[in-house]
Amino acid sequence: MRKSTQLDCPVDFVTVNENRVRMVAFLVLLLAAICFITVNTMIAAFLLVDFTLRAFNLNKYSPLAFIAGFLVKLLQLKNKPVDRAPKRFAAFVGLSFMVMILLALLTDFITTAKVLLGVLMIFAALESLAGFCAGCYVYSYLKRFGLIK
Repeated sequence: MRKSTQLDCPVDFVTVNENRVRMVAFLVLLLAAICFITVNTMIAAFLLVDFTLRAFNLNKYSPLAFIAGFLVKLLQLKNKPVDRAPKRFAAFVGLSFMVMILLALLTDFITTAKVLLGVLMIFAALESLAGFCAGCYVYSYLKRFGLIK
């Protein structure tokens, strides 16, 4: 019996601008890198709040989404519609990472925080620089193992 290798992304039939999403990911990459270098809990807390806003579909209150929208307009990047659900799922994954990162920083588990920040930076770099959303892969694995429906 052959295992399915097909991706199973969440879908909600609401579109967002992929260029704006990629710009947000680039801003996350920059802030996560600064947090990695400086071990600054305030940056981690800011990212936690921003991921929370985006995960719960409150993008209009997200400072990173606002800045990304401004940069997309400034750079005159065209609207490239993609489904919102995989990006929102990725924001939930980012939120989960930021909870663990902030807890690790607050309890002086600096190495753990830096490893998690490194993983977050890899995901953010893949999304922002290559347009590769790892969220669909995570979602597919979780679904395959019955952890989500």
